[in-house]
Amino acid sequence: MISKKTFWIVFFALLFFGSSIFASSHREAPLIANDPLADNVDLYAFRSPKNKNSIVIIATYVPLQLPQGGPNYYSFGENVRYEIHIDNDASNPGDEIIYRFTFKQENEDPTTFFNIRLGKQNLKTTYTVERSDNGGKSFIPVLWDAPVPPTYIGDRSISSPVGLNTSYEELFERSSRYSIFGEHFFAGPVDDPFFVDLGGIFDLGDAPRQNEAPRDGIACMNVSAIVMELPIHYLLKKGAPNKPSSILDENYVIGVWASASRPQIKTLSAGKETYSGDWVQVSRLGMPLTNEAIIPIGMKDYWNGITPHDELGDELLDQYFYNPELALYMDDDLFGGAVPALAPLRIQRNSLGAFDFGNGQDGLYGLKGTAAVAGTALDDDIFGTLLLPGPGMPRAVDLWPAFHTGVPNFPPYQLATGKDGNPLAPGKPFVNNFLPNGGDMLRLNMAVPPTDRDDPDFSTLGLIQAAVLGLTDPRFNGSTDVEFIPNMDGFPNGRRLEDDVTRIELQAVGGIVLAAVGLWYDDYKPESGNPLTQGLIDVLSYSTGVESNDAEFTKSFPYLAMPWRGDGVCSGKIVEASTEPGPQAYTTLGFQTTNPAQVAQISSYPNPFRKQTTIRYQIEKEGTVMIDLYDMAGKKIMQLVNQETMAGVHEVAWNAADYPAGTYFARILDSSGKILQVQKLVKVAE
Repeated sequence: MISKKTFWIVFFALLFFGSSIFASSHREAPLIANDPLADNVDLYAFRSPKNKNSIVIIATYVPLQLPQGGPNYYSFGENVRYEIHIDNDASNPGDEIIYRFTFKQENEDPTTFFNIRLGKQNLKTTYTVERSDNGGKSFIPVLWDAPVPPTYIGDRSISSPVGLNTSYEELFERSSRYSIFGEHFFAGPVDDPFFVDLGGIFDLGDAPRQNEAPRDGIACMNVSAIVMELPIHYLLKKGAPNKPSSILDENYVIGVWASASRPQIKTLSAGKETYSGDWVQVSRLGMPLTNEAIIPIGMKDYWNGITPHDELGDELLDQYFYNPELALYMDDDLFGGAVPALAPLRIQRNSLGAFDFGNGQDGLYGLKGTAAVAGTALDDDIFGTLLLPGPGMPRAVDLWPAFHTGVPNFPPYQLATGKDGNPLAPGKPFVNNFLPNGGDMLRLNMAVPPTDRDDPDFSTLGLIQAAVLGLTDPRFNGSTDVEFIPNMDGFPNGRRLEDDVTRIELQAVGGIVLAAVGLWYDDYKPESGNPLTQGLIDVLSYSTGVESNDAEFTKSFPYLAMPWRGDGVCSGKIVEASTEPGPQAYTTLGFQTTNPAQVAQISSYPNPFRKQTTIRYQIEKEGTVMIDLYDMAGKKIMQLVNQETMAGVHEVAWNAADYPAGTYFARILDSSGKILQVQKLVKVAE
């Protein structure tokens, strides 16, 4: 417990230098916030779950689009070069492959203020795709005049005879195009696939919210997406084998980043603007949350203007990875007490009784040059000059490589399985996306098989869940052989649409990667031999409260959900009163009791839902809890929970696939039968 005086000192410190806590790349830097058409939002790269010999790359732009934001709706910019860069060979400077997208617009009926009328579109948009295989020295067109589906204004504009007289589904599907070389492309508005409690995060790290239910701050909002599905052999470096030697073949690693550039000079005149001069990069994105949660406000515009290849050895930027700001709020000796939401995330200050990873401490630097690190990635003769650069840089061994080089399949970067208590010993391989080209990129090993989205082991925790299975599951922890563990294809080995990157990166700052390789949390007792301590459990069970997208992803190209429409449930209607699927991640209805014996809070997500919803309830005092489900007529249909429950936050899923669409109620009761709270649940038709 910190004193009131200390709290206010920390509070004002947070106000002055702690305002860069994140929201993926939604308005992440001062200059680009004024230029949304060129603003990178998110980047995804994953092996296709449907076409397993292909890689899907998705770059989104133009953040926080309200579906009803007319009459001048959001679109791609005509004077912007949108580029997706692919590096597959660290021995060559720069990128090997670049895809460039340029857009043009046409007003088919400038006599109306409507965007769509009588079969004609204003802001009708098409695009051209060019590809460079020589790092941008020259480009060849591979697709031209491809259509961009219009903004989903509403049913009258799209479906009626006075609009386009078609369905939006048909417009969306018709916009999927193949190039002359077989690449698959899509560009257009979609539901923003990112999910996070923006309000809680920006409120000085209040995630999960301490006094109310979390909510998805990006629900009901769209983005402009560029989607590519490319055969793996198109992306391989020269000389790589046609078939990987293993599922961690180093020859199959690529780095992916996206950018937006504008002409250097813009000239404004009466009702017109013209552009001239050299093209200048104004935005970029690789790993999610880098420019939001790691780079401070004073450096954000600088970061946006350089390429990942400019970062190696950039001491101005490296310092923010060696000693990340977020780690200050995960350390009770610093400002941890001022951010109670992050209380489960506490970094190792005395791992194995010897290693301190707190900001400004030495981490593993004390081992530099010793026999203990000989033959490991920390050896100066191998990678040590990168990974142990000096004292006072504790996260040079985990956070810095995750963002700048990827992780090699080399000790100590293997699971603690088989290490017999020595974190520097060889262990069980579970990742190899090492591409030491020096900059912030999504790094993906294309040899790793995709995890089936219907696999019961599939997890939004990505590589962290793969590590958990490799450490604890008897199917995988009995040997140190290279073998596929579900979710090895998840973030930060690439990034799937479903991956909860906010949660994963916060856990990573909290030291979960260090623990995975055997640098356990401070409460580990060697004599017990059990690393599953409360410290580790706290980090693994941490959640921001928003764990899935507001709309369901599709199972085929372009894999994203269609955009929200301007006249739909997300354009100002009360979501709770609708029978239409709505993307509000959490709703809290009913009443709160002041029963001193037991205080309960209940919420559900998603709500409304199609097949399944998760009910979350918080108990502030231990006791018996019952949760009963009732239909609209007041008939009890089942009991979900009836058990002695510890204080804390709990969840239970209700699979309603066998129940008809309609309104239901969940009632939470104490042991005396007193109703503590009621939650309304809306199931919508599939």
